[in-house]
Amino acid sequence: MQVFRIFPARYRSTAFTGIGGLYAARRWNHLGAAMVYCATSRALAAMEFFVNLEPIDAPDDLLMAGATVPDDIAEELNLSLLPSNWRELDNLACRDLGSNWVKAARSAALLVPSVVVDGDWNVLLNPAHADFNKVAVAEPIPFRFDPRMFR
Repeated sequence: MQVFRIFPARYRSTAFTGIGGLYAARRWNHLGAAMVYCATSRALAAMEFFVNLEPIDAPDDLLMAGATVPDDIAEELNLSLLPSNWRELDNLACRDLGSNWVKAARSAALLVPSVVVDGDWNVLLNPAHADFNKVAVAEPIPFRFDPRMFR
């Protein structure tokens, strides 16, 4: 499976380490749970990044990296585990699901539903998992948003 991630150039060396989870809680992790957020397409990666930008912030230093994740090191989240309000921001149940997955180390990758594009999938990577070394990250390339998105 191919996954994609967009990040500021200053984070090039740490983009696939999960270090961000040590400093910030997000939809699928509590503070201190290291994981790497990716998307299953370039377009979804762009949308996921875009919804977290400030309205006037048009960054000009972004990179996109693709990675190949072997199917045998990934699992799909059982959607019946999601609470009915899983799309709400700061949902502790979603943070519990992702953080518990990291701690349990059942797999190196977990497919989770996207809130941004209904029906699409994001992929969480667990850099502490023994199979994480099977994830092949490509050389990042420059990425930019169309300036019309910031009008």
